[in-house]
Amino acid sequence: MIEVSPELFTAIFLLAILGGVLTGYHIALVIIGVGTVIGYFLIGPKIFFLMSGRVNYMIMNYNMLAIPLFTFMGLILSHSAIADKLYGALHLWLGRLRGGLALSTVVMGTVLAASLGVVQASVSMLTTVSLGSMVKRGYSKELATGSICAGGTLGILIPPSIMLVILGMSASLSIGKLFFGAFIPGLVLSGLYLTYITVRSWLQPQIAPIAPIEERQMPFTGKVALLLTWIVPPLIIMLSVLGTIFLGIATVYEAAGVGAAASVMITIAYRKFSWKMLKYAMCETLRVTGFVMLVTACANAAVGIFFYFGGRIVIADMVMAMPFGQWGAFVAIMVVTFILGMFIDWISIILIVVSILVPIAPMLGFDPIWFALMICVNLQMSFMTPPLAQSIFVCRGSADPELGVTTADIIRGVIPFVILIMVGLGVFVAFPGLILWLPGKILG
Repeated sequence: MIEVSPELFTAIFLLAILGGVLTGYHIALVIIGVGTVIGYFLIGPKIFFLMSGRVNYMIMNYNMLAIPLFTFMGLILSHSAIADKLYGALHLWLGRLRGGLALSTVVMGTVLAASLGVVQASVSMLTTVSLGSMVKRGYSKELATGSICAGGTLGILIPPSIMLVILGMSASLSIGKLFFGAFIPGLVLSGLYLTYITVRSWLQPQIAPIAPIEERQMPFTGKVALLLTWIVPPLIIMLSVLGTIFLGIATVYEAAGVGAAASVMITIAYRKFSWKMLKYAMCETLRVTGFVMLVTACANAAVGIFFYFGGRIVIADMVMAMPFGQWGAFVAIMVVTFILGMFIDWISIILIVVSILVPIAPMLGFDPIWFALMICVNLQMSFMTPPLAQSIFVCRGSADPELGVTTADIIRGVIPFVILIMVGLGVFVAFPGLILWLPGKILG
């Protein structure tokens, strides 16, 4: 066995993970491999007992039940054709505005975010439903794809969200409070996106033409009835999940079960249910859940090794020593999180970075719920910043080749929305109550 100082251990551990990530191996294998090898050299076979305990704790945690249930719920809704009908209803209302289709895309992404907790499903669905309509009507490809990526990425922030479930478990925070703390920030970001689209469409009318009048002709009562018919399903699902948590009736994983059952019943009621869709949803849920649990278990074990050898104390001392006090440390954490988001998937960032840094928040004078959700808002950018940029590549892969949309078009399109997320971070720094008000009202 080898004896090393906590400082040297921290440097070796973090550099080994960075090097492993750059090799291209699966992140779960890199994390568990680094933890096992370094831990074995330091304390020998005892490392396996330490890591197995951390793996068992994470896998057997009841809150993990929420992940497959929320995933199943979102997949059922995204393949029920409800999204197509909702987009058509929004088009009737917003089509008369310049940029109306892009506005409809963001609004639909916001509404369905309360039912879809998987970014890939959200972006793929929005691309399939709205991209062709916008490009064929003369919309700029950059504005169209940027709206899709930004609107679809809201699904990982607005609850119920898999990200918030994992965040709550890894940082030992109330998942219910995280859900309600993320709700208003999600709406604020949506509002910023809608404002940007409206202003830019007014300044550059050629990139977002008004829809032809024949496409939006319908009596007012018909528009109202159509909108209510197709906006009600996702709202029912949202209320069935968040309402039971807010009132203290159910835990997060119990509420997830209610939401999954509600999505199936609504799909049956609207005659959109099929055994083929159910089979697909179950298989995809198994795939997503397996991936999430693999990364979660491996990362939690590696983080345990990091804590055991004093890595968290070293990081805490470094953060506390940052110049310009608490805000200097906060800016440094935000910058590091942004950079990591370009190269590492959000699950690993949540499990490694957040579990280390959130306990430091009270030492810096920050509320842990506010601090954790600021990192979640920051991670919205990770889905739209290459080289990882999952939203960009899902949009590119889901786009009809006949539309001629390139990866460069999408990258140019998301840049303004990334800047808007930075603006949003500034708003939440200036007005922390936007995050902390609702969690303070939760019952139970």
